[in-house]
Amino acid sequence: MELKVERLIIPEGANLILGQSHFIKTVEDLYEILVSAVPGIKFGLAFCESSGDCLIRVEGNDPALLDAATENARRLAAGHTFNVLLQNAFPINVLNAIKQCPEVCQIFCATANPVEVILAQTEQGRGILGVIDGLVPQGVEGPEGKNWRQEILRKLAYKK
Repeated sequence: MELKVERLIIPEGANLILGQSHFIKTVEDLYEILVSAVPGIKFGLAFCESSGDCLIRVEGNDPALLDAATENARRLAAGHTFNVLLQNAFPINVLNAIKQCPEVCQIFCATANPVEVILAQTEQGRGILGVIDGLVPQGVEGPEGKNWRQEILRKLAYKK
Protein backbone atom coordinates (compact mmCIF):
# COMPACT_ATOMS: atom_id res chain seq x y z
CA MET A 1 0.00 0.00 0.00
CA GLU A 2 1.19 3.48 -0.85
CA LEU A 3 -0.03 6.68 0.82
CA LYS A 4 -0.64 9.76 -1.31
CA VAL A 5 -1.75 13.30 -0.57
CA GLU A 6 -3.75 15.34 -3.09
CA ARG A 7 -4.68 19.01 -2.72
CA LEU A 8 -8.13 19.80 -4.10
CA ILE A 9 -9.09 22.85 -6.12
CA ILE A 10 -11.55 25.25 -4.52
CA PRO A 11 -12.15 28.27 -6.77
CA GLU A 12 -12.34 31.73 -5.20
CA GLY A 13 -15.72 32.22 -3.53
CA ALA A 14 -16.62 28.52 -3.71
CA ASN A 15 -17.18 25.81 -1.12
CA LEU A 16 -16.39 22.10 -1.41
CA ILE A 17 -18.36 19.09 -0.26
CA LEU A 18 -16.41 15.82 -0.45
CA GLY A 19 -18.14 12.52 0.13
CA GLN A 20 -18.49 8.84 -0.67
CA SER A 21 -21.50 7.04 -2.06
CA HIS A 22 -22.29 3.58 -3.39
CA PHE A 23 -24.11 3.84 -6.72
CA ILE A 24 -24.00 5.61 -10.09
CA LYS A 25 -27.47 7.04 -9.38
CA THR A 26 -25.72 9.45 -6.98
CA VAL A 27 -24.91 11.86 -9.82
CA GLU A 28 -28.51 12.46 -10.84
CA ASP A 29 -29.86 12.46 -7.28
CA LEU A 30 -27.29 15.01 -6.08
CA TYR A 31 -27.98 17.17 -9.15
CA GLU A 32 -31.69 17.22 -8.28
CA ILE A 33 -30.94 18.01 -4.62
CA LEU A 34 -28.66 20.90 -5.55
CA VAL A 35 -30.83 22.58 -8.20
CA SER A 36 -33.87 22.45 -5.93
CA ALA A 37 -32.10 23.60 -2.74
CA VAL A 38 -31.23 27.25 -3.32
CA PRO A 39 -32.44 29.59 -6.06
CA GLY A 40 -29.45 30.78 -8.10
CA ILE A 41 -27.07 28.09 -6.84
CA LYS A 42 -24.08 27.42 -9.08
CA PHE A 43 -22.31 24.10 -8.85
CA GLY A 44 -20.16 21.45 -10.42
CA LEU A 45 -20.37 17.80 -9.36
CA ALA A 46 -18.02 14.96 -10.24
CA PHE A 47 -18.37 11.30 -9.19
CA CYS A 48 -15.73 8.57 -9.58
CA GLU A 49 -17.49 5.44 -10.78
CA SER A 50 -15.76 2.33 -9.40
CA SER A 51 -17.24 -0.46 -11.51
CA GLY A 52 -18.29 -0.99 -15.09
CA ASP A 53 -16.69 1.68 -17.28
CA CYS A 54 -15.04 3.37 -14.23
CA LEU A 55 -15.65 6.85 -15.61
CA ILE A 56 -15.80 10.22 -13.89
CA ARG A 57 -19.49 11.11 -14.13
CA VAL A 58 -20.22 14.85 -14.13
CA GLU A 59 -23.18 17.22 -13.77
CA GLY A 60 -23.56 20.87 -12.97
CA ASN A 61 -24.78 24.24 -14.11
CA ASP A 62 -21.54 26.26 -14.04
CA PRO A 63 -18.77 25.35 -16.52
CA ALA A 64 -15.88 26.63 -14.36
CA LEU A 65 -17.09 24.78 -11.25
CA LEU A 66 -17.75 21.67 -13.33
CA ASP A 67 -14.20 21.78 -14.73
CA ALA A 68 -12.71 22.22 -11.23
CA ALA A 69 -14.83 19.38 -9.77
CA THR A 70 -13.77 17.14 -12.65
CA GLU A 71 -10.10 17.95 -12.01
CA ASN A 72 -10.60 17.16 -8.31
CA ALA A 73 -12.06 13.78 -9.26
CA ARG A 74 -9.05 13.11 -11.52
CA ARG A 75 -6.70 13.95 -8.66
CA LEU A 76 -8.57 11.70 -6.23
CA ALA A 77 -9.26 8.81 -8.60
CA ALA A 78 -10.89 7.05 -5.64
CA GLY A 79 -13.89 4.85 -6.28
CA HIS A 80 -17.39 5.99 -5.40
CA THR A 81 -16.21 9.39 -4.20
CA PHE A 82 -17.87 12.63 -5.23
CA ASN A 83 -17.04 16.28 -4.89
CA VAL A 84 -19.36 19.23 -5.25
CA LEU A 85 -18.16 22.80 -5.71
CA LEU A 86 -20.77 25.45 -4.82
CA GLN A 87 -21.21 29.16 -5.33
CA ASN A 88 -24.20 31.35 -4.41
CA ALA A 89 -24.91 28.87 -1.62
CA PHE A 90 -23.12 27.40 1.37
CA PRO A 91 -22.78 23.76 2.44
CA ILE A 92 -25.16 24.45 5.34
CA ASN A 93 -27.88 25.11 2.72
CA VAL A 94 -27.56 21.65 1.11
CA LEU A 95 -25.63 19.38 3.46
CA ASN A 96 -28.55 17.74 5.26
CA ALA A 97 -30.29 17.01 1.95
CA ILE A 98 -27.08 15.50 0.57
CA LYS A 99 -26.63 13.37 3.70
CA GLN A 100 -30.22 12.15 3.30
CA CYS A 101 -29.55 10.98 -0.27
CA PRO A 102 -29.91 7.16 -0.09
CA GLU A 103 -26.65 6.55 -1.96
CA VAL A 104 -24.47 8.80 0.22
CA CYS A 105 -22.40 6.80 2.72
CA GLN A 106 -20.38 9.60 4.31
CA ILE A 107 -19.23 13.18 4.05
CA PHE A 108 -15.51 13.79 4.54
CA CYS A 109 -15.70 17.59 4.65
CA ALA A 110 -17.72 20.63 3.68
CA THR A 111 -15.54 23.72 3.57
CA ALA A 112 -14.06 26.71 1.79
CA ASN A 113 -10.69 26.04 3.47
CA PRO A 114 -7.72 24.55 1.66
CA VAL A 115 -8.19 20.76 1.56
CA GLU A 116 -5.67 17.96 1.30
CA VAL A 117 -6.94 14.41 0.94
CA ILE A 118 -4.97 11.46 2.29
CA LEU A 119 -5.35 8.50 -0.06
CA ALA A 120 -4.33 4.86 0.13
CA GLN A 121 -3.28 3.26 -3.18
CA THR A 122 -3.39 -0.54 -3.51
CA GLU A 123 -3.25 -2.88 -6.49
CA GLN A 124 -7.05 -2.72 -6.67
CA GLY A 125 -7.48 1.05 -6.50
CA ARG A 126 -7.61 4.08 -4.22
CA GLY A 127 -9.56 5.06 -1.15
CA ILE A 128 -9.79 8.15 1.01
CA LEU A 129 -8.36 7.70 4.49
CA GLY A 130 -9.12 11.22 5.65
CA VAL A 131 -8.82 14.92 4.93
CA ILE A 132 -6.83 17.88 6.17
CA ASP A 133 -9.42 20.69 6.30
CA GLY A 134 -7.83 24.10 6.75
CA LEU A 135 -4.97 25.22 8.93
CA VAL A 136 -3.66 24.65 12.48
CA PRO A 137 -5.31 26.74 15.25
CA GLN A 138 -3.27 29.78 16.21
CA GLY A 139 -4.64 30.25 19.73
CA VAL A 140 -7.82 30.38 21.77
CA GLU A 141 -10.64 32.81 21.06
CA GLY A 142 -10.80 35.84 23.33
CA PRO A 143 -13.59 38.39 23.83
CA GLU A 144 -12.88 40.13 20.48
CA GLY A 145 -12.93 36.82 18.62
CA LYS A 146 -16.15 35.81 20.34
CA ASN A 147 -17.80 39.12 19.40
CA TRP A 148 -16.63 38.76 15.78
CA ARG A 149 -18.01 35.19 15.60
CA GLN A 150 -21.39 36.22 17.01
CA GLU A 151 -21.63 39.24 14.69
CA ILE A 152 -20.71 37.34 11.52
CA LEU A 153 -23.31 34.63 12.21
CA ARG A 154 -25.99 37.29 12.60
CA LYS A 155 -24.79 39.24 9.58
CA LEU A 156 -25.06 36.06 7.49
CA ALA A 157 -28.53 35.44 9.01
CA TYR A 158 -27.59 32.10 10.59
CA LYS A 159 -28.46 33.41 14.06
CA LYS A 160 -30.88 36.07 15.35
